[in-house]
Formats: sequence, structure tokens, C-alpha cells
Amino acid sequence: MTESTAPTARTTGTPRTVLVTGPGGAGRTTVAAATALAAARRGDRTLLLSADPAGPGAVLGAPAAVAVEPAEVTPGLWAARVDPADYFRTEFLALQERAATALDMLGARPLDGEELTELPGAEQFALLQALRRASAGDWDVLVVDLPPLRDALSVLALPERLRRLLGRLLPAERQAARALRPMIAQLAGVPMPAGWLYGAAARRDEELAAVQALIEAPTTTVRLVAEPGPAAGDALRVARDGLSLYGLRVDALVPNKVLPTDSSDAWLATLAAQQQKCLDEWSEEYGSASGADSGAGPRSGWPVRAVRHLGRDARGLDDLADLGPDLDLDEDGAPDPEPYRDPWWVEDRREEDGLLVWSLPLPGAVKTDVGLVRRGDELLLTVGPFHRIVPLAAALRRCTVSGAALTDGVLKVRFTPDPGLWPRTP
Repeated sequence: MTESTAPTARTTGTPRTVLVTGPGGAGRTTVAAATALAAARRGDRTLLLSADPAGPGAVLGAPAAVAVEPAEVTPGLWAARVDPADYFRTEFLALQERAATALDMLGARPLDGEELTELPGAEQFALLQALRRASAGDWDVLVVDLPPLRDALSVLALPERLRRLLGRLLPAERQAARALRPMIAQLAGVPMPAGWLYGAAARRDEELAAVQALIEAPTTTVRLVAEPGPAAGDALRVARDGLSLYGLRVDALVPNKVLPTDSSDAWLATLAAQQQKCLDEWSEEYGSASGADSGAGPRSGWPVRAVRHLGRDARGLDDLADLGPDLDLDEDGAPDPEPYRDPWWVEDRREEDGLLVWSLPLPGAVKTDVGLVRRGDELLLTVGPFHRIVPLAAALRRCTVSGAALTDGVLKVRFTPDPGLWPRTP
């Protein structure tokens, strides 16, 4: 793998982003690499970003480990990996430098980069940083090999959560106090927070906003990879709740390592039959035809695009190209050309019922697993093991929650306008 000069990239628009995840051991890296190669061979300038510490080098057939900086693998395809250790060292040393004065006053000895090892959680923040950098690049297609399913959902929800925490701990309106800090400190004898704290928070919020924008962009989808079987089925059912709650769109469910059904070997034939039974169940439960389009949000079904077993682990571009036709982005999983519509929509039923109804698609959710609490101008939602705090639209803030019901995979929250807050019509 060698560095090379990048071709002219498109300068407008948002890259088509495919976030690849699935239960552990399902072949996420292989599917991500094959998806990226198919996009590159179609003529798109493509970056394959891997959160796997080893990177996608073995799958790509690279003679050396994939670097942190994008390097060209084959015409049109670049690859890079996330390095949590390097990220942690860089961030810690930068923080140590900014706090040098305070550390000197405390008599603390500065640490060298060589003695630093990453702490738990560094992987998630390193991945967010890598996504931010990738979002700023001139890529036509960005394919991200994410961690296993539950970890991936946590990472994708992290920018929104962190921005909310920053906004609560260091609200923007208080940053104006920086200019008054010296005078207030003299009058009150109370030291104000250091200016660099607010500056650091603003920079972090800007970086997180860029990652959140990439995750929420209408050109971003999730590609789920799973090896057909009962365990994967259970994981997918749980993950569907999280995907719906976080508003993530799935462009395809990819059953991977599917065995041929015409084997003369009795053992393989039995395994193949078990896989086919699972595939039929997945097509019925998750397939595009399994849910009708609501007309107000994205389709509820997922295209099911099985990838056959090669009889060996995929290694090298030839193997990936052999899988590519099943994973091309030009198939049903591509984003719709029409403008993207918010999957959570508000229906104005004041004339008929005196209500505003907020609809949240939660296909597959069970009533006993759904929780809802109004707290100020936010709604605290729980679906299974997943939680999200959603800010209410301006109109809904002037209402009280009068009820909710989960019907046909859609949670409908009823809001009654508060006469004391709602504008009166003459």
C-alpha cells in the first residue's frame, strides 16, 4: 500500500456515507471493504475507515498494516484506521500544555508522550475524531467499518449526548461572562472559570456538531451485517429499537457467509437449510415488503441482500470484487432521490381533536419496553435498553402531554395546547 496523489474530488455536496456494523464475527470488515471497492470501481472517490485496531489490511490483501492517514489501495479507493493510542496521547499532551500554568502552581510534573497509554473510552472518542476528519475531506463515498452492533449504536448516539451535556454544564449565554471575569473577580473576590475552558468547550461542540451532522445527514445510512442464525436474530431485534430511537436509517440487512443450497454433503446441506429458514424469517420480519411506507417517514423495511460464502475468508481485491455485485450502493439501499423527510413528524389535529400528535416510528418495539417522561422542554424516551433525550419543537413546548399509544410500530404522543401559553386567535 503506497501513498499517492489524490485525484480531483468533488467540491460540493455531502459524501454518501455507509456505516457498517453487526454482531461480532459476522464479517463486518469484509462487507465494508467490498462495499468500498464496489463504489471505487464505479468511479467514486472512496475512503474506507476502520475502527478495528488491526485495520482492514488483511482483508484488502495489503502487505503492511493500514496507516492512520488515508493511503491509496487501488485506483479510487483509500483506506485508513483509527488509532486510539495516538489520539489519546495527542489530546492529553494538548490539554497538559494548555493547563501548564495551573499544573506548575500545583507542583505537578508533566508527563511525556512515551509514558501515556490510552484509558477506557478512548476508542469511542478516537472514532468520533476520525469521522470528523473524514467528513471534512473531499470524498464521494465514505464507508466506515464500525465496532460490533451495541458498541456502534453507543458511539453513534454519543455526539448528541455530549453536546447536550456541554450545553448544560457550560451554556452559551454564560460565555459572555469571560469578558467581565476580571472585573467580577475584583468586586466579588470569586475567581471566574478560566477563559480557555469555555474556548475548549466551544471547540469540542463544533467538532461534535460536525460528526452529528454527518451521522444525521440524509446521505448517511447503516448497513447491518449478520451471519444467519438465532443469536444474530436476537441481536437484530434489540438493535432495531436503538436504530429507530436514534433516527438511523438502514440501507440493507446483509446476511453474510450464506452457504449454497445444492451441496451433496449432508452436513453442509443441513447447515444451508437452517440458514435458508433464517433468511426466510428475516425477509418476513425485516424485508422491504414487511412494512408499508407511512408516507411521512422512511420505509420501515430493510432490503435484505445476502452475500454468499466464498468457502474461505475473503483476502485481497479479487475476493472483494467477487462479493461486490451483491453490495453495490446503486441497488435498493441507495438514498431516495426525493428530499429527505424527518422520520419524526408532528400532525396538527387541533381543529378535529384539539391536539398535536408527535409520531415516532418504532417498528418491532413492545409496549412494555417503551417509556416516556416529559421534563421541561425535553422528552425522555426509553425503548428497551436504549435511552434518548429529545428536545421538543417550539409548538410542543407550549403544550402538555395528554397521552401516548404504540400502534402498528408507531409511538403517537398526544399534546394538548396550554391556553395560557398558546397564541390566541382574534
